[in-house]
Amino acid sequence: MAIKALFPTLVYRAPLRGNLSRVFDQNLADECQSLALSDVAGQRWSEKHYLGGYTSYGSLDRLHLVSSLFDKLRRAIDPHVLRFARALHYDLSGRQLVMTDCWLNVMPAGVVHSLHLHPSSFISGTYYVVVPKGAGFLKFEDPRLASLMAAPPRRVDAPKAVRAFVDLPAQAGDVVLFESWLRHEVPPARYQGERVSISFNYAWLPASAKAGEKRKSDARR
Repeated sequence: MAIKALFPTLVYRAPLRGNLSRVFDQNLADECQSLALSDVAGQRWSEKHYLGGYTSYGSLDRLHLVSSLFDKLRRAIDPHVLRFARALHYDLSGRQLVMTDCWLNVMPAGVVHSLHLHPSSFISGTYYVVVPKGAGFLKFEDPRLASLMAAPPRRVDAPKAVRAFVDLPAQAGDVVLFESWLRHEVPPARYQGERVSISFNYAWLPASAKAGEKRKSDARR
């Protein structure tokens, strides 16, 4: 008997501490808090679309183009995205991977980020800046779920590779990457403080293209 695993869904996770110092992370956290306090347009957008929290998705969604700190973060993330794309065995001949969108999220306890994906992008991800103990995890959905019309439920001891949902705990200093079609969410959680993360999208563009040429995605992380 032979059983093969076909059509795997890959998720990439790695620490960025080797490329970024603790001082950088603290400066990044300070800038995130400053933006959250001063971004009036973002606050208004969040009141309607990010109840209880703050995201710059609706106001400042290309922070890597306007902030040297966010651009430094982008430069640290770029090699990880390339490594992930190679692990996915995509042919990128004559193309380059470009960060097209970058925004920040501040989530106090109880805030929910509902199930969604990132259309018009190739690889998406998150960098965790501040993660209080017990803060909300990232929850992925099996992309085949809608097709499992008559399947029984999985056993409680089923390995992660075959579960319908998989939780990935957030950890400060880590970058998480996934293909943009993979649906995900952040369920509510109880904790002290605020969970601060920076989300981003990458596209594969002609080698001559510049960051920011792709039109704005209509999804958020």
